[in-house]
Amino acid sequence: MRKLLSTAAIALAIGASAPAVAVAQGYDAASEVTVLMGFKAGGGSDALAQLVQPFLAEELGVSFVNQYMPGATGAIAWTRLAKQVKPDGETISITNTPMLMTNYIMNDTITYNISELTPLANIVTDPGIAVVAADSPYQTFADLMEAAEANPGAVTVGNSGIGGDDFFTTVAFERTAGVKFQKVPFQGDGPSWTAAMGGQIDASFNNVGITFPQVEAGNLRALVVFAEERLAELPDVPTAKELGYDVVAGSSRGYSAPAGFPEEARTQLVEGLRRVTENPEFQAAAAAQAMNIDFIGGDDYTAFLQAQEKTFTEVWNEVKDDVQSN
Repeated sequence: MRKLLSTAAIALAIGASAPAVAVAQGYDAASEVTVLMGFKAGGGSDALAQLVQPFLAEELGVSFVNQYMPGATGAIAWTRLAKQVKPDGETISITNTPMLMTNYIMNDTITYNISELTPLANIVTDPGIAVVAADSPYQTFADLMEAAEANPGAVTVGNSGIGGDDFFTTVAFERTAGVKFQKVPFQGDGPSWTAAMGGQIDASFNNVGITFPQVEAGNLRALVVFAEERLAELPDVPTAKELGYDVVAGSSRGYSAPAGFPEEARTQLVEGLRRVTENPEFQAAAAAQAMNIDFIGGDDYTAFLQAQEKTFTEVWNEVKDDVQSN
């Protein structure tokens, strides 16, 4: 576990500088904001950025530049945000749950925590999904389960990294169903579904918003969704609950800034993001990508992250002995 989330790798990537005092207060037309990405292009963070930021740029008259810093399930980017970035309004980050919290919950060598951030807003909550290649022999989720039951630990299931929502979905499902998968971590959702599509792994536990374009294009087959109810975008795909597995899971994605962020800049971003999510054109674009809009702004987003931190601490304390022994 500690090798996978290497403190040394994080230290090399972020340096050792401490945040400086904020200097900027708000944005004008000349402003440029860097958006840190904790995962590779093609994953959930990237999909959110490509969807949201053109609308947000139009709302605020601000340019947004993405900086990709994949590794350690987002911890490299978020450690930089908390420990090095100046709180001057010029740098923010996409923050994904549960990874934002599970990084340091699972590994005490990761030293940032959510108290060192200024949460801005959650934008989407993306249900979990299991997908396989279009030519996979697993036509249904029952087929995948039959193989897993017959060969414990042999069926390979990808996830977006140790501590990510897909990882926790897999662990929760294994415990609920009494099966054992060979869990294969990747640096983000994109590499996970790509490996499934290429037949390098049997299946990918992923997110609907990330995989839907490939499912719609016929490159991936969706076997099950980890949602309360069937999704309008995938009406023929059953939920795990209706198949007898009480597992509902997914990932929420939004934006955060470093602690000490200028209040005027925070207000501009939060209200700008609110207006974006209320824009009918944005809503249509989100629906086309099967992205479930779930706006939670400002202090409410802070409370949301704190509640998730508590929940996943409790979950990890329950499963860590089993996970670490495997």
